[in-house]
Amino acid sequence: QLQLVESGGGLVQPGGSLKLSCVAAGRTFTTTNMGWFRQAPGKEREFVAGIAWGGMNTYYADSVKGRFIISRDNAKNTVSLQMNDLKPEDTAVYYCAARRVPYSSPSSSRADYGSWGQGTQVTVSS
Repeated sequence: QLQLVESGGGLVQPGGSLKLSCVAAGRTFTTTNMGWFRQAPGKEREFVAGIAWGGMNTYYADSVKGRFIISRDNAKNTVSLQMNDLKPEDTAVYYCAARRVPYSSPSSSRADYGSWGQGTQVTVSS
């Protein structure tokens, strides 16, 4: 199981940008698909973006397509989420997550992710 630590959250005005980072501790990172989820108060944790183990294939929730970019640096065991054109509805706690199976196929289901970070708060408000 990977140990994950997120950072980069904060308060941003609508239309602004933030970059979230996740540092993973573990030798399996380079073969593990990664993802970002978010959870707003009173709502279920929802998928935001995913990236394949090789970093070439990415996929996004419809609500963030064209605004968010997920990337990874396997040499540094990190995965990032560049968040642009932020909206108030993006306000949530954002979680970094790792799949339980190496070389796995794309998934937006939280049940397929076995490692989770502690979360970082993103607040979009004027």
